[in-house]
Amino acid sequence: MTTTARRSLLRRLSGHESPLRRLDWVLLSAVVMLTLIGTLLVWSATRPALLNTGRDPQIFLKKHLLTVAIGLGLAALVTALGYRLVRAYAPILYGASCVGLVLVLTPLGSTIKGHHSWIELGGGFQLQPSEFAKVGLVVVLAVLLGERRDAQAAQAAPRTRDIVAALALAALLAGLIMMQPDLGTTMVLAVVVLAMVAISGAPKRWLLTMVGGGVTGAVAAWRFHLLKPYQINRFIAFADPAADPKGAGYNAAQARIAVGSGGLAGQGLFRGQQTGGHFVPEQHTDFIFTVAGEELGFLGSALIVVLVGVVLWRGLRIAALCANGFGMLLAAGVVSWLAFQTFENIGMTIGIMPITGVPLPYISYGGSATLANMIAFGLLQAVHLRQRLFG
Repeated sequence: MTTTARRSLLRRLSGHESPLRRLDWVLLSAVVMLTLIGTLLVWSATRPALLNTGRDPQIFLKKHLLTVAIGLGLAALVTALGYRLVRAYAPILYGASCVGLVLVLTPLGSTIKGHHSWIELGGGFQLQPSEFAKVGLVVVLAVLLGERRDAQAAQAAPRTRDIVAALALAALLAGLIMMQPDLGTTMVLAVVVLAMVAISGAPKRWLLTMVGGGVTGAVAAWRFHLLKPYQINRFIAFADPAADPKGAGYNAAQARIAVGSGGLAGQGLFRGQQTGGHFVPEQHTDFIFTVAGEELGFLGSALIVVLVGVVLWRGLRIAALCANGFGMLLAAGVVSWLAFQTFENIGMTIGIMPITGVPLPYISYGGSATLANMIAFGLLQAVHLRQRLFG
């Protein structure tokens, strides 16, 4: 590239109409800070066990950094592709989600820690299609439920057939995910569907029907033993933490001990005794918040909560400012996904929610989850850029 061409490119990137200047930099900063904190916590959570076994103490750190780099690239790609292409590809995204979930149930799928949810890619990497199903569901629901708003009036509620179609598509994904079984992800999808239907302006009878159906389904699953024994034990341990402290209640009890031991300022990064002793299982994935509580203390944990709050605030702001039904519902769907998953993850760590095994967005280690979360971030930026261009 010649000097003149480089200068021209720099002028375009720094100009008033540059895509870089139109980005939501508050949202970007919050996501980057969460990712940096998460990377340090993953390193701290995995380093002691690797050192004890004589392995490279940076194996998980390197994999996580690679995944984050790919995720940021995907976020940039989604943002650059733009709002219209995301909408045009909604059926393809949903179809790809279904194909991935079906492939998991074939011999291509693999079982890890009781969940048949992964496809082995080789080299120590796995793909978890259920994480990308969240993206496919949010996009296709935004198309279905926002179609009438875009075609007729800003306040037009979705038609009955649109709501029925949305619920049917969601039920298909949820059914495939429950066959793995993955109760945590199914709960996330259920909350996303309920939130998006409510925000779309659907009549209240639909919301009551959905809530009633959910309660009925939960009772039926319990009554007819549709849940796995370990899932039932987790709910029992949540209802009565002292019932089985060395069995089903062990993870929750150790998680609370780790969080509580951090005090106000924490024991210091890489210095947590609970973390170093690996008393809490899955510290780098589902229970990453215990590492924050022990090593960063209340202040560090509060910072994580505040940063997640900033992400949700900016997402809600993007949704509120978007005059387009699809964009508004797309941003609202992403926010409901990230909000509930964050609440569930932190809640199960401190004992106010049952353990379901969902990762903490932008913090936990996990290839597919990290990529899906970054795509969600890219979707928010794409809606924001369209609003800046046409709003």
